[in-house]
Amino acid sequence: MTPSSPAAAPTLWQQGWYRYARALVSPNFGLRPVAAIIDLIVIHSISLPPGEFGNQQVQRLFTNKLDWDAHPYFQSLRGLQVSSHFFIARSGELWQFVSCDQRAWHAGQSSYRGRLDCNDDSIGIELEGLEGGIFEPAQYETLGSVCAALLSHYPIAHLAGHEHIASGRKFDPGKGFDWSALRASLGLPTKCFPASP
Repeated sequence: MTPSSPAAAPTLWQQGWYRYARALVSPNFGLRPVAAIIDLIVIHSISLPPGEFGNQQVQRLFTNKLDWDAHPYFQSLRGLQVSSHFFIARSGELWQFVSCDQRAWHAGQSSYRGRLDCNDDSIGIELEGLEGGIFEPAQYETLGSVCAALLSHYPIAHLAGHEHIASGRKFDPGKGFDWSALRASLGLPTKCFPASP
């Protein structure tokens, strides 16, 4: 009798989709340029309407299902087609909308490391929260885990906030975000982070 072979260990990544994220596919993505090197993680913050959490409105925005008439604030977003690769809820729950092998629409007009259009070679992670506000320990735990998984699979060399790649236009995640906690959890040198986070 032949011993049965051990079951293959499940992989963390399947065509750019992370095993531990809840998948909700966004139509808002495209192909990366052929020569793109995915070496940047961009951290954002978002809540819809601002300051309201846990209502699935971010998920609706990223999948083009937001009811523009559900709240007066949504009128300022009417027709917007955006996405991010990941969204981390206040509870720490992780959602994924776009394969990391694809180009999500999260950065807008941007530049970093001497390159324009950061959507081409970055992975966007949205934290549920207010720009400049405080984030939950569960969010940092999930963020650290997903960043570590990205570092193991992609040639990530830099992490920055939306405020660093779209200076003067965007201000998230803002002063409430603890860059030192993220640095410590990942064990990366300071050169991988913005000079003045």
